[in-house]
Amino acid sequence: MSETPGLSRRQLLGIAAGGIAAASTPGCDDAPDPARYTQADIDQLARQQRDEAANKGKGPYGEQRYAGYRGLASLPWFDLNPAGDLICIDDSLPGIVDVHAHLGMSILFKPPLDLQASTPRVRHLLDCDGTTPPGKLDLDIYINGNFSEEALGKNERVLMTQGLWGNDVVRSHTIPNLIAEMDAMRVQHSLVLPIKLGLPFGDDLTEQWRTAIATANASERITSGCSVHPQDPDRVEQLKHYAATGARVVKLHPTVQRFYPDDPSMMPLYEEAQRLGMVIFFHGGRAGIEPESSQRYAVPRHYAKVLRDFPRLQIILGHAGARDSAGMLELALAHQNAWLGIHGQGVRSLETIIRRTGGERLLFGTDWPWYHLGATLAKVLICTDSPQRQAIRRTILRDNAVSLLPSLAD
Repeated sequence: MSETPGLSRRQLLGIAAGGIAAASTPGCDDAPDPARYTQADIDQLARQQRDEAANKGKGPYGEQRYAGYRGLASLPWFDLNPAGDLICIDDSLPGIVDVHAHLGMSILFKPPLDLQASTPRVRHLLDCDGTTPPGKLDLDIYINGNFSEEALGKNERVLMTQGLWGNDVVRSHTIPNLIAEMDAMRVQHSLVLPIKLGLPFGDDLTEQWRTAIATANASERITSGCSVHPQDPDRVEQLKHYAATGARVVKLHPTVQRFYPDDPSMMPLYEEAQRLGMVIFFHGGRAGIEPESSQRYAVPRHYAKVLRDFPRLQIILGHAGARDSAGMLELALAHQNAWLGIHGQGVRSLETIIRRTGGERLLFGTDWPWYHLGATLAKVLICTDSPQRQAIRRTILRDNAVSLLPSLAD
């Protein structure tokens, strides 16, 4: 495999529906192993998308469509401030912990990006409020289903230019802007997740973000994870270094970094992470908008061996499996070391996940700055809007994260 892979237009999107867009590296063979990715897998993703489209609005919470992120102000927990920004007005909520966020990226040719700057408005990568009238936000579907092919194509261009000369969208993904949105949504602490992209140069998001947080004196509000690349020969040594300097969470992204989670070459990395007491945060499942050639890596069964063979290694499955949530939920129910990050799931799917788990090992995450923090928060509040679920609400919004990562409560 190449250690300094080239880039393609589509790979620069790389979609981390959950995660962060990045340059994905080409695998050794562009043709999927038929034993690893089957026609049944392809059909299952298509069926999920068809079923979701046919059944949206027919779940236990009915229609959940709003006029952009600001339209969430029609819900009882939100309002608009005098500037017209969405705010959460429910002071009964705990100090929320967001375990899935990102900052702006300055990669490849390192275009100027001041992570200490404030801008008048956060321009989310997928932004319901970026047009007049605002785009429709349907909370009953997987979140990327709210965006047209045109919007996704525009976002791809934004991400491509960010590695070359930069742009105003990503220049709004800064520490002050994140903290301002956290304050508006009553989020006490955010874990930001860099990703090692496998670029030939300009591939140091972990160091960039850790330095920026320290410079901003923002460690009480924001913690950075770390990342290593599966193809780096010294990935285990990199992991040891990050752990020695305080990192507790390592982000791995099968569809962007193009690797199977259960590849034998990854086992020494998991063994060392388990020994160090670190947490693995996987992007989990297929979002449906990443390159088709990358989807093979993220089907749920490829995560099963890691969960089974490393029972002391705590593993977060981001997006609760995205559009593969049914399979990822079964994995989480079968393995006590599996945690589900809930970002992206619609309220109908989230209701199923809460009912099956009782809220145990579910983690609140927002995927900022891809989306507004309020989008995920609204879904949790809708699904826990009963006296019987107040304890589950707190468990999802805070207690599970603090149990897994006590430092996020500091």
